Amino acid sequence: MRQRMAPVAGTVQAVARGTQVFLKDVGHGLLEVSHNTFALVGFALVALLVFAAGRAELRASFESKALGWLQARHEARTEGTVEAIASISEPGAILRATAADIKELTKQQAAVAVWISRRYRVAPEPVSRLVKEAWAIGAKANLEPTLILAIMAIESSFNPFAQSPVGAQGLMQVMTRVHDDKYEPFGGNHAAFDPVTNLRVGVRVLKECISRAGSVEGGLRFYVGAANLADDGGYAWKVMAEQAHLRAVSNGQSVPFNAPLSSAPPVASSEPAPIELPSPEPTADGVVRTTTSLKPEVAEKVALLN
Repeated sequence: MRQRMAPVAGTVQAVARGTQVFLKDVGHGLLEVSHNTFALVGFALVALLVFAAGRAELRASFESKALGWLQARHEARTEGTVEAIASISEPGAILRATAADIKELTKQQAAVAVWISRRYRVAPEPVSRLVKEAWAIGAKANLEPTLILAIMAIESSFNPFAQSPVGAQGLMQVMTRVHDDKYEPFGGNHAAFDPVTNLRVGVRVLKECISRAGSVEGGLRFYVGAANLADDGGYAWKVMAEQAHLRAVSNGQSVPFNAPLSSAPPVASSEPAPIELPSPEPTADGVVRTTTSLKPEVAEKVALLN
């Protein structure tokens, strides 16, 4: 039995060795063919590139297609971002900006705008708009524009969003709740934080104050709510001292940006008397209203013009 199985086992081993050799030869052959194929493809590609390089029209066409593909890929990646930006863009927003080119101002106005910008560390463009407006509204109200700008400087340091503890708001710190009727033509009380609107309303209040007091200094005491007090805390002096700086700058004089208001306010020989308020008049309902009974601790800024 063993003698019969021996030839069969030898045959199987021979077939296995033959198959192994065959597969090895086939593998080597395929490797050689693939190497040769890659070499042929490489040569063909090099030849094609050399040919294309020599043909300007083919090179331009290839570059155009490659650029188009790259642009398409870029647009696909940024499509969401572009759409998001487009959804919030508002080209007309520039119309809401309170700003002006300083080149549009006169030489006198530009000098004042630059000085204020440096002194109060604010941008020159919005200051230029306010200076231009102060000159225009000052001419209509027969008030010096430097006085209007000086009040803004002392009141808010040109911060259009300033608010005092008693509710005075905006550049000129007008008591909005007291003068809400003056904001109605501008759309309501929120206009107090529009710089130009606040300036216009503040000038109107200032004009009324000066008319009642009969003088600029007295009007400033009305404006700050100290008309019936013995002392305005140096408010009128500060405003007029800053106005003197602004007037000097507008006249072409050199004034340091950090120039102090003064060493001290002028000292009067005696305690100044309160400005006499006009006699109260009865209203339509027959009730007499006056502010002379206000205590100093409750006197509110610009609230005396009720």
